[in-house]
Amino acid sequence: MNIDTDDLTTLDERSFGARVEPHRRELHVHCYRLLGSFDDAEDLVQEAFLRAWRRRETYAGRASVRAWLYRIATNACLDALDKRPRRPSADGEVAWLQPYPDDLLAQLPDHREGPEDVALSRETVELAFIAAIQHLAPLPRAVLVLREVLGCSARDTAVLLETTVASVNSALQRARGGLRHALPEDRGDWRADATAVEQALLARYVDCTERVDLEGLAALLHEDARFSMPPEPGMWVGKEAVVTCWAEGGFGSDAFGSVRCVKTRANGQPAVAVYVRLPGGSDYAALTLESLRFRDGAVADVVNFDRSVLPHFGLPMTLDTVQSVGTVETS
Repeated sequence: MNIDTDDLTTLDERSFGARVEPHRRELHVHCYRLLGSFDDAEDLVQEAFLRAWRRRETYAGRASVRAWLYRIATNACLDALDKRPRRPSADGEVAWLQPYPDDLLAQLPDHREGPEDVALSRETVELAFIAAIQHLAPLPRAVLVLREVLGCSARDTAVLLETTVASVNSALQRARGGLRHALPEDRGDWRADATAVEQALLARYVDCTERVDLEGLAALLHEDARFSMPPEPGMWVGKEAVVTCWAEGGFGSDAFGSVRCVKTRANGQPAVAVYVRLPGGSDYAALTLESLRFRDGAVADVVNFDRSVLPHFGLPMTLDTVQSVGTVETS
């Protein structure tokens, strides 16, 4: 049977799965943008595929299968947000925020045409952008993603969301206004990554972390550095506040143990998985995944995710002594 046919009602479950499966990664990223959580996006893609199978007779061939799946996935996300509304804290924290591995982003189909499109693609998976749009109400958030990330027309967006063009345009204006308040003012600086300066700064950050050198790390921080640990509450702003937080957490003390790092990338930016071996221990146990943003030759943001996100990156929960000799890199 030709699984590329547009008559989805003629397909058995296995053939239907083969027809929609190539869209899984881009739908997962789409759901991730709307939800801010890698795990929730995984659940919603599965829900979208299940809905698509159950409602396959609603596909009339007037649009592509891809567009039909985006419609189902978007509405599945909106339904989930309606059932379980979540709001950032008063100081802007998004407690449910999770990182997205660059290795998986590389699986996205390449619809880009030039440098501007590459920048846009990078920009719309940046952690700051994902966190910022979580401040928007669900409908404006969906409209923003559909109109300005996926490039849908106002009419197509209205059809997809089962609303009017006027409502779409109004929601987009609200989303743009909200986004201006939620995004960091210095956001554009992230585009300078992958330079020799960044690589050198990352190497110094890893070296100081592995030597448990609090003073060395403090010297790398921007004066306005920010530190957060979703899903734990609290955001520390300013070099002194960040360093104090780390010191109070035991970093730099004899009891902290020895550290090894695994360099990786998340949301188009450098990230470091941190493993700790307690005094007297044998293996290095996963502690955190740190997403980094650099500005003006310094570390501007450190977002510390708990170790539960490491499997998304294909990283182990422990490193033995042999594995830990030298810093490992996943990319």
